[in-house]
Amino acid sequence: MAHIFQVGIGASQDRLEKLIEARLAPGADKAEIDQRIWDLFGETWAVMFTDLAGFSRNVTDFGIIHFLQTIHESHRLLVPCIDRFDGILLKTAGDSMLVIFRSVSKALECAIAMQTTLTDYNRDRIESEQVLLCVGLGHGPMLRIGDQDVFGPEVNAAAKLGEDRAKAHEILVTGAVAEQVREAFPYPLEEIAGEPPGAAQAFRVHYRD
Repeated sequence: MAHIFQVGIGASQDRLEKLIEARLAPGADKAEIDQRIWDLFGETWAVMFTDLAGFSRNVTDFGIIHFLQTIHESHRLLVPCIDRFDGILLKTAGDSMLVIFRSVSKALECAIAMQTTLTDYNRDRIESEQVLLCVGLGHGPMLRIGDQDVFGPEVNAAAKLGEDRAKAHEILVTGAVAEQVREAFPYPLEEIAGEPPGAAQAFRVHYRD
């Protein structure tokens, strides 16, 4: 059974392209067009970027078939977590996933469930067969274009945290996420140095005992 279903963006993409073309016209009122774009596509979401740790090295060491197997297993294990916490999987790229949530709390709960699921999966497997996950979370206003992509500062920050900064087993969140969950969750948040582009702060979630 396929675990990924891609929805075309059609009308949304067409409308955005027309507005961008209008913005490029000589004498265009860019502020007015920008407001129209935000009115059409602006929404507030929690956004998750995931990445698999050590993936490039594993491809080199074990080959492309192993690469495809690991991606398949990650989708098989993690997409049910996304569904359980009401996430929307917008797209995948190689070993990465982009997911959005209406609820910041559910986004963090999902990230923890994903890490816990993989911890259980990896327990009795040799190192080369383990699936090691990195997660970055952001939250804020963004442009959502159909069911394929989102754009905004918190999107950029979450991508940087999940794909570049986080290590295996880690969940890194922006200050905007930390502000939303600090009182509701029992997990300590450790501020980390070097905020990602698009966010004023970043934190590591200590979700394990």
